[in-house]
Amino acid sequence: MPILDEHTLDFFSRSPEQTRRVGMRLGSMLRPGDVICLQGDLGAGKTTFVQGLAQGWGTLDAVSSPTFIIVNMYRRADGAQLYHMDAYRLDSVPEAEELDLESMLAQGPLLVEWAERIRDLIPANHIWLEMEYLAEEHRKMRFTAHGRRNDALLADLRQAVFGGD
Repeated sequence: MPILDEHTLDFFSRSPEQTRRVGMRLGSMLRPGDVICLQGDLGAGKTTFVQGLAQGWGTLDAVSSPTFIIVNMYRRADGAQLYHMDAYRLDSVPEAEELDLESMLAQGPLLVEWAERIRDLIPANHIWLEMEYLAEEHRKMRFTAHGRRNDALLADLRQAVFGGD
């Protein structure tokens, strides 16, 4: 099993459906205050993963990349909210600070695409997901947990994806 240490999980997806399913599993575990950072080039599978994550979380809304509007908010039947930010077009950290991440995190989980562009604003407790295009339908996904809650999330995800101990 590809365990580097208890803070890291590598997963090799063989199809968009598999990438979406891993997202669904993680999404079903999220709660307000959780932060998932996504890093990867165009075509690495970030949007596919986020679609699965939002579906697993229970959104009623269609999921699309918020490239031009910076933040999308998805809703669940119980009124809960999930925030999906795309930092690609943010020109500066001050511009990102204006988005008020703290108020978003008080209301729901936050997903940040191109998170490396606002690394200084990312809360210390988060899961960092690096996605890499390997071949037509193959993607490498490396999850790195920062903080006790995220170590537990990663352990639960490992169990859900691989089974065993």
